[in-house]
This record gives sequence, structure tokens and C-alpha cells, in this order.
Amino acid sequence: YAVMGFEYGYAYTAPNALTIWEAQFGDFNNGAQIIIDQFISTSEDKWNSQNGLVLLLPHGYEGQGAEHSSARIERFLTLCAENNLLVNNCTTPANLFHLLRRQMKLNYRKPLVIFTPKSLLRHAGCISTVADFTNGSFEPIIDDKLTNKQVVTTILLCTGKIYYELAEAREERKDTSVAIIRLEQLYPLPTQQLEAVLKIYNKANKFIWVQEEPENMGAWSFLLRKLRHLNLELISRHESASPATGSSKRHAMEQKNIIEACFQYSTQLT
Repeated sequence: YAVMGFEYGYAYTAPNALTIWEAQFGDFNNGAQIIIDQFISTSEDKWNSQNGLVLLLPHGYEGQGAEHSSARIERFLTLCAENNLLVNNCTTPANLFHLLRRQMKLNYRKPLVIFTPKSLLRHAGCISTVADFTNGSFEPIIDDKLTNKQVVTTILLCTGKIYYELAEAREERKDTSVAIIRLEQLYPLPTQQLEAVLKIYNKANKFIWVQEEPENMGAWSFLLRKLRHLNLELISRHESASPATGSSKRHAMEQKNIIEACFQYSTQLT
């Protein structure tokens, strides 16, 4: 936690520098929770100062056990209020680039928390063209690329690496009735952009939040509060005292159940 405190101070004295504290695994922020609670999340409200520190926290359920799966998205989202933080989980290299670029181009400073699945570093589908970097800007929401959106009846909302598993499963099933929309920014939640995207799917009548985390963790509770009007359903791991199982076989079974449930139109995992 001392290093995070140092980087917080550096970001305060050098506001025009991109200062990043990167955890080897996301759970490393557990030991720095005091700094996060006392300074990062409250920098404006409590200390009357702006700070642009970036926290880069690997997060993703990849079978590496409880301590190396979760960066505790739910903790950060409970700290979010009054636009005090930026919380993101990017799924493309270009969007991550534009997010960091935006961080420096803003005419104010906010702490930025980025969840970064390690497996996407080598995922064949997680790529961006040169044009993606040289053009465009950060996208808080990435809509589905389905061409015929008028036949969609179910919308899966997700964030992070699980998108690629859902997209692969949909391709295998040739299921055109399911759209997958990615929330690249969790806070501030881009509600207006999301509403604009959802309006395109005028036949959709089922909205499901899909997450790898147990029901009592992840972004579920936050989104349930923010998107009450959607009557969101949930597909996730069962609630748990531990962020993840220590068994690779159990992990694989849980992950398979989540993906299969998404295409069985059921929130009950077997």
C-alpha cells in the first residue's frame, strides 16, 4: 500500500503526467484499501483536491484461484458517488488506448480504475487495427455487430473478458436472437448511451446481466440499483464467501454453466 500512496502523491504533484499503479494481480489492492478509502475515492470530497492516478488491476476468472481472480469490482462501485471515480473494463486494445488518452486530455483529474483481464493479452480475438488507434475515441459502450437487430429477443449485458466466451458460444450455436452488449465503463454508468443502443432492439423483451463473479460480488448489485427499469435478470456464479474456487476443474464447470445458461434463457445454473 505504501507504493500506491507514493504514486498518489506523485500524481498530485505532477497532474500532467500519466501515473499508473499496476498490480501484478488485482487482489493486490486488498492491502492498499486504506489508501483507496481515505484518499483515492475521497480526494475531492474530503481533501478538496483532484488526482488523476490510474489503478491497473488484473481481473478475470481464469482458473487461478481465489486470490488471483478478482480485483473486487464490487468494492470500487460501492465507493462511487458524485462522479468521484472512473471505473472501466475494456475489451479491445484500442479502447484501452483511447481511455488512457482521454485520461490525459480531460481538463480535470479523476482517479481511474481499470480492470484488465490477463488472458486478453494473448486472446486471438482481442485485437485492434492501426486505424482503430489513429481514429475514433473511447467507447463507454460497445454495441453488438449483428446486422439484423430486429430479430433479437434477448440482450446479454456484460463487461470484460466473458464477452469473448459469449460471442464464441453464440457463433457455435448460430443464434441470431441474442445480442451481446459490452459495458466498457461501469462508472459513471453511461445510461443515456445505453438507452440509445437498447432502443434499436425494439423486439427485445429479456435483459440479462452476465458476470463471472459470484452473485454477491461483481457489478450486479450496482447495476440492479442503477437499471431498475430494465427488470434485469442475472446469470453468474452462485453467491460465495470466496471470490473464486481453488479447483481448476470446478472453475471450468462453473464457467461452462454460465455460458450455457445464457443460451438456455435461464438464470438457474446447474
